[in-house]
Amino acid sequence: MLIWTAKFSRKKAVAAVIFMGVVMAALIVLMGRTPEEPEVPLPKLSTNEERVAYLQSLGWEVEPEPIETLQFLLPAELEEPYRSYNELQLSQGFDLVKCCGRQVSRCTYTVTNYPGQPEGVQANLYICEETPVAGDICSSGAKGFQEPLIRTEE
Repeated sequence: MLIWTAKFSRKKAVAAVIFMGVVMAALIVLMGRTPEEPEVPLPKLSTNEERVAYLQSLGWEVEPEPIETLQFLLPAELEEPYRSYNELQLSQGFDLVKCCGRQVSRCTYTVTNYPGQPEGVQANLYICEETPVAGDICSSGAKGFQEPLIRTEE
C-alpha cells in the first residue's frame, strides 16, 4: 500500500480553490460559445443584367426586361401590410427593417419556369442601395399565391 501526504497551508488551499474556479468559469464560457455562421455578402444589383443574373442564380428564368420598375420610400416604422410581408422576408434571410426610412426600388419580372404554371407568374425584387432586401414569387387570380423568392428545396 502506498500513502502520499502533502502539506498545504490555508493560503495555498484558498489559492487552489480560486484557481480551479477561474478555470471552470473559463471552460463554461468557452463551451457556451457557438461558432457564428459567416454572413454571406449580398450581391450588388446596380444594373438590369445583374438583377436578371441574380434571379437566375436562384433558379428562376425570367424575361430579360422588367414588367415594371418603381421606387418608393419605405416608412420609418413598418406597419401593415409591410409587417406581414416582412415575415415572409425573414423566412428567407431578408429583413425590411434594415431599410426603414430609405428609398427602395421594386423590379417586377415575368417568370417563365414556374413549375406547373407557364404563364402569369411574376418575380418581385426589392432593392435598397443596390442590394436585394426582399423578394417574392407571385401570381394573381383565382389560384393566386405569394411565396418566397429563395427556394429552400427543389
